[in-house]
Formats: sequence, structure tokens, C-alpha cells
Amino acid sequence: MLEDKFYRPLGKTGLHVSPICLGTDNFANPTTSEESLAIINCAVDNGINLIDTANSYADGRSEEIIGQFFKESGRRDEIILTTKVYYPVGNRGINDKGASRKHIIKACEDSLRRLKCDYIDIYQTHRVCMNTPLEETLGALSDLRSQGKIRYAGSTTSPGWKITESSMLAEYKGFIHMVSEQLPYNLLDRRVENEILPAAAAAGLAVFVWSPLAMGLLSGRYDPSKPETFDTPRFNRGGIYAERITQKAAAVGQEGNAKAAPVWMLRLLGLFIAPVRETIEMLYEFDDDFVVDSSEFTAHFGMEATPLDEALAAVMAFEA
Repeated sequence: MLEDKFYRPLGKTGLHVSPICLGTDNFANPTTSEESLAIINCAVDNGINLIDTANSYADGRSEEIIGQFFKESGRRDEIILTTKVYYPVGNRGINDKGASRKHIIKACEDSLRRLKCDYIDIYQTHRVCMNTPLEETLGALSDLRSQGKIRYAGSTTSPGWKITESSMLAEYKGFIHMVSEQLPYNLLDRRVENEILPAAAAAGLAVFVWSPLAMGLLSGRYDPSKPETFDTPRFNRGGIYAERITQKAAAVGQEGNAKAAPVWMLRLLGLFIAPVRETIEMLYEFDDDFVVDSSEFTAHFGMEATPLDEALAAVMAFEA
């Protein structure tokens, strides 16, 4: 288990979480239930106490796998559990999406059933709903907290002005305060530094980082000398990072960016809460693949520490 001194405070709450969060976007799609359960057990046994999921991941099956883990292990109280609401699950009509009061309350009840527990630690809006007044969204979340179904609320991929609006409504109208913001942030995509990170800091929010390896582009899998490595679904279907798969970016990845990117995140934010979307084989190789600027932390995991400046050298020379 991870020693207590390595856990970080989560924003302005009294919670303490591991520097790494286990993300579950791949659970049940394509990772099998058996493999997913092995991943959870491995992560929790090694001290990760923060698990992030969403009701829409694999149409709810990701939550069901986590619920199976809680039922079989009896370790619910050890975990800070976060899930999300916004996207539809199944085909239940026009109102089965967004951040309306109706959808939030029904989605929360469905998530609790799938997760086999009676409360969610941090309930997050998966996206900003421009069609719903923020007062309605915050009001529904406030009621869920009063009912004991959630402990805290958070947001995901929000513009800076929405973070500020939410904070002001909570302050002056008595709604629930958001405690976290989950956003995309990595060495290839640093746009959040302009407005969103300052807004989150001003509101006292903890920051959850998703896609710290730019959906795999910083993992070292793309080799400029091997064109076949670029033949992947992520590259072929396009997307926010596909156009950034360049010879230079691939070369940076080959220079150990998979190790340097988390180190960079830890140094910059002081907190690396990033969903880990790995197979069980990759998770068991955690000791070899994750390097941080702490001899005690690396010693805990049996890792050979790499000097931070050397690990970052290739990365910081790359201009995203």
C-alpha cells in the first residue's frame, strides 16, 4: 500500500487521494470484465484510492464492473468514487441526456444501482449543458447531496466562464459548490493554461486530468522509422490529436515521453489525477513505466529513479 504521506488533498475538501486515478473508460469496451476486475484489484492493492467512471462508459457496463468489485471485495469505504452524468444510456427518449433536473436525478439513481452502493463521492457533470440553466443543474445536485446520494459535485471539460459562474451561484445563492474540474491536458494540448486552469485555481477546484498521454500519442507507440505504427484507429478516424501525429511528435514519444509526461504533470500541478486507461499487462508494468521526482515514491514501487531533468529533456525541447 502507498504510504499516507504520498496522498494529496483534493481541492478544498477534507479528502485525500492518490496522485494517480484509475480511469475506466475502456472497461467492458474492449477490456473484458475479468481483466477489468484484475486492473481494479491491482490498482487498489498498490494504493490507488481514486476511481473515475461515467454512466455512459460502455452503456453503463463500466459502472457494473466497479459495482461487482465492491460487492466481491467489500472495499467500498476505501475508495473515492467519481462518476458522471450527461450523455444518454440506452434509448430512453429525448430527455435522457443533458443536465436537467429530471435527467440528473434519474441518472444518479441508475448509477447507484449499477455501482451497488448507496452514495457517490464526487458526482460530475460530464459536459456543460448550454440548454439547461446552471441554477437547475446545481439545484438538482444540491438535492442529491441533501438526500445522501452524493457527497460532492464536480464538472468536466468546462469553459472558464462556466467554472466562474458555478462558483458565484454557489457562493451567493447557496447551491452546492463544485470541488473539481476534469479537463484534457498534456504536452500536446496546453490550451487549458490560458483560462481554464486559472479559473479552476480561483474557484479552489481540484484538477482531474484526462488524456495525459494525448490519447496514446505520447506513449512512444508511434515510431517514425516504422510507418505501420501509424495505422491505428485513433489516427485513422481523426480527432483532436490525430493531426498532431507528426514526425517530430512521434520522435518525442520515442524519447521516453510516456515517462516524462506524468512527471511534468506532477511538477506543474503538484497533483496528477489522470485516468489510467491500460490493460492489465500494462498496469503490471507500472513499476517500469512510471517515473516521478521522488526517490521515496519510486522506492515504494520498486522503481529505479530517473533524474527528472533527464526525463524531461526531450519533452521540453518540443513546442506543442
